[in-house]
Amino acid sequence: MTATELWQWDAADLAPAIRSRKVSSFDATVAVIDRMHAVNPKVNAVVRDLSDEALTAARAADEAVRRGDRLGPLHGVPVTIKENIDQIGLPTINGIVAFKDLTATEDSPPVVNWKKAGAVIVGRTNTPAFSLRWHTDNDVHGPTLNPWSKARTSGGSSGGASAALAVGIGPLAHGNDYGGSIRYPAYTCGLAGIRPTMGRVPAFNRTSSVERSPSNQLMAVNGPLARRIRDVRIGLAAMAGCDARDPIWVPAPLDGPPAAAPIRVALVVQPKGQYTHPAVADAVRKAGKALADNGYAVEEVEPPSFEAACQVWRKLVFTETRHLTLESIEKLGDAQARKSAGLWLQLQPDISLKEYMQTLAEVLTHRRAWAVFMETYPLIVGPTSGDLPFEVGFDHKDAETFRHVLDAQALMTVVNMLGLPSAAVPVGTTPVPDAPKGLPLGVQIIAPRFREDLALDAAEIVEAVHGISTPIDPVW
Repeated sequence: MTATELWQWDAADLAPAIRSRKVSSFDATVAVIDRMHAVNPKVNAVVRDLSDEALTAARAADEAVRRGDRLGPLHGVPVTIKENIDQIGLPTINGIVAFKDLTATEDSPPVVNWKKAGAVIVGRTNTPAFSLRWHTDNDVHGPTLNPWSKARTSGGSSGGASAALAVGIGPLAHGNDYGGSIRYPAYTCGLAGIRPTMGRVPAFNRTSSVERSPSNQLMAVNGPLARRIRDVRIGLAAMAGCDARDPIWVPAPLDGPPAAAPIRVALVVQPKGQYTHPAVADAVRKAGKALADNGYAVEEVEPPSFEAACQVWRKLVFTETRHLTLESIEKLGDAQARKSAGLWLQLQPDISLKEYMQTLAEVLTHRRAWAVFMETYPLIVGPTSGDLPFEVGFDHKDAETFRHVLDAQALMTVVNMLGLPSAAVPVGTTPVPDAPKGLPLGVQIIAPRFREDLALDAAEIVEAVHGISTPIDPVW
């Protein structure tokens, strides 16, 4: 392996090189496909190989360069798409055997936008059944393995996307995030990613037979994962274009006015009620020091109403799962999905319609409190997950183990309830016996609504000091 191999290039380098004809999209795509065929059998990240279609698209991309056409920011760049959004002519399987023939008749908005930007789609990536787990495994395709340690989860629900990036199958991957499904897989595989503000990236699946649930409409977003923050920035800009099929989409600028200097940062090392492993706490402090050394005003402080905010996410998501999704999970989900959902519901008692509506109203209370807090602290840095990447089997073992998981993921889920943007960035590795190169660590950097630029600016500083060298070969 050498640093000059095209499958190792960042999108930020590859796109201008293709535009200037220093390299061809065809050669870059062939390199990524060859890498996919070499390493994907070990990690099972890409579950639909689109090599033929990608090579056709790459040839067309190179021809467009030769003609002098107007080119998009991802022109000719190989990417992957998660198998839970619509891509025309392909099934939106979403980890469910019964959906193997659920063929899309049109592209979902993120696919449309990345295609408009010129991206070349080389494959579709794995996801757990219903995309409702923090681990990626299903009865259709089997498990996706973490290239750092096959004993540890690759994350979920965008675990296929994260494992693919970590081993060099494209510089950019599509993911989505309802309870951390971009940030957690980025964390487990040593990557970067962003959960955009709700309304930043349009969403719609024609294959869905029902409209999204209320909490999904409030919290679930699409966004990019990458190996570098600069690629996350490019991927987000390309994904965020208008699509009339999503009336929630907001035409907000990607860059806001400069924040008053020095930018104040709330360092949340161990949020009240959240489990935080000592190595994770150390990573948060390292990230804080990197920012402080670069002119940010960093102080350890507790965010408002944290434990109550955690309960809002759990009540809304678990109640809707119980009343809107559980029947389908029991009928169509695999054994692990059924067990995992059962543990969720075991830990969260059912609530009345009145309490559900009161909880839904309470979302605004917490969003207001955090908005006021972020007038003082425009950035919040804290754990992505409070624990090291979990051992495989963590989410269908027993109720106590799952309670620990929920406690470790608390800050991640609160951000979803708040609708805020949050960038995930690596902060080195920590040694463990089952990971020869160590396990990745990382933090999330939370910003005010539609200020992804502030989060990404800070993430680039942390990355420059503590970033992880990827892609890697699987360690086994």
